Amino acid sequence: MTGTTLLRGARLLGGEAPVDVEVSAGVITRIVAAGDGHGDEVLEVDGVLLPGLWDNHVHLGQWAAYSRRLDVSAAESPFAAATAIGEGLRSRPVDDEGPFVAVGFRDALWTDAPVAAILDAVAGDVPVVVVSADLHAVWLSTAALRRFGVEGDGLLREEDAFAVHRTLDDLDDVTLDRWVAQAGRRAAARGVVGVVDLEMTWGPGHWRRRAAEAPPAHRVEVGIYPQHLDRAIAEGLRTGDALDEDGLVTVGPFKVITDGSLNTRTAHCVDPYPGLHGAGARGMQTVPPDDLVDLLTRARAGGLRAAVHAIGDRAGTIALDAFETSGCAGSVEHAQLLTASDVPRFAALGVTASVQPEHAMDDRDVADRYWSGRTERSFPLASLVRSGARLALGSDAPVAPLDPWIAIAAAVIRTRDGRTPWHPEQAIDVDTALAASARVGRVRPQAGDPADLVVVADDPRAAATDATGDRLRAMPVALTMLAGRLTHRG
Repeated sequence: MTGTTLLRGARLLGGEAPVDVEVSAGVITRIVAAGDGHGDEVLEVDGVLLPGLWDNHVHLGQWAAYSRRLDVSAAESPFAAATAIGEGLRSRPVDDEGPFVAVGFRDALWTDAPVAAILDAVAGDVPVVVVSADLHAVWLSTAALRRFGVEGDGLLREEDAFAVHRTLDDLDDVTLDRWVAQAGRRAAARGVVGVVDLEMTWGPGHWRRRAAEAPPAHRVEVGIYPQHLDRAIAEGLRTGDALDEDGLVTVGPFKVITDGSLNTRTAHCVDPYPGLHGAGARGMQTVPPDDLVDLLTRARAGGLRAAVHAIGDRAGTIALDAFETSGCAGSVEHAQLLTASDVPRFAALGVTASVQPEHAMDDRDVADRYWSGRTERSFPLASLVRSGARLALGSDAPVAPLDPWIAIAAAVIRTRDGRTPWHPEQAIDVDTALAASARVGRVRPQAGDPADLVVVADDPRAAATDATGDRLRAMPVALTMLAGRLTHRG
């Protein structure tokens, strides 16, 4: 982009007087009083100007496919889910031989277990796969079990489930790229200027191809998984390295999944889950502590930051121990349950708490049952902030929608759907939530910042006074700018 673009008439958060913002070569060059700015192109705007928003944890390909699959998240039993799937199957094209895929089931509070026979009753010989809301389980019909070459009662968890995910997500490049581009435009319409994409595939190859085809609607930091660590190191890929000519796509963190999830009762915890006994009663530690230290040590030597998935409190301790021992920089992803002694370790070690506040709204009832007596340290955002930890907000889409305003509302209000706020003592203020969603770490853009900007038509501070959270969740986005280029105009 050449010349200077002038954004005229926006207000900074907390300011009453409008300002002019001059943008040149993808950077904010000046912010001056309204009427004092100059530009080759003038954009009249009306609203509050903020730094552009990031989603710090997404699975973009899966999110892009999500809207094309049957959503059964409202089902309160496996039979209700199967009924919805049966209705969906009636509109299935007769020549479609692929598996029928539904998404969003949550079985933690179901009385009856999701087993293949329940799906068989509505699906017959059609292979049906139902992906759990947290992505850590899949429920298969008998025909689907045969299709994927697995045995069992129909419910697969953790790595067995991930293997099915990888097959479902193995779409042709043209289709997947089109869906991802569409998802990117939807994200830009919500003020998103960047995502950390943590798909399990070889992301650098996918994103080099996409960026060569067309500039993305947002910046992308591309995650690397353990199965690709040797390849990344051999290719000299270091966190922050550009993968495209414009520098919009870069190498992101090295992602390691060390435990499961709350809904599948596989998050690795200090205390056992009520009603569970034996080896799995405290969840699963999928990467032994010594192996985790080795992986992080190798990542550090290769110039990669780490993003360690740890949901349970025992997994969180092991993750922080590994960061301390290895000296690797990075983040703990999720941090949904923490011991009191681990909270101050984030700041002490310089480890970011990469959290998804909407999960607290999705999981509150499950947490009340399976983490009973411990929920005061579940999603402890305020405690982390008071300790000096750096927060980074995200969605884990498709587990929650790729919409930063939903995450911000959950962090600030701690409720939705008219319910009483859940542990409101762990709520954070809207400025803190906005700063945790912006890479500049503050709520006001400044000269010298990248021209990654969003203009919203409602004042976020005023919206945060709505105790329902609805006003923040529905925040109207008037304009999104990426490196000086408009990606959305409302």
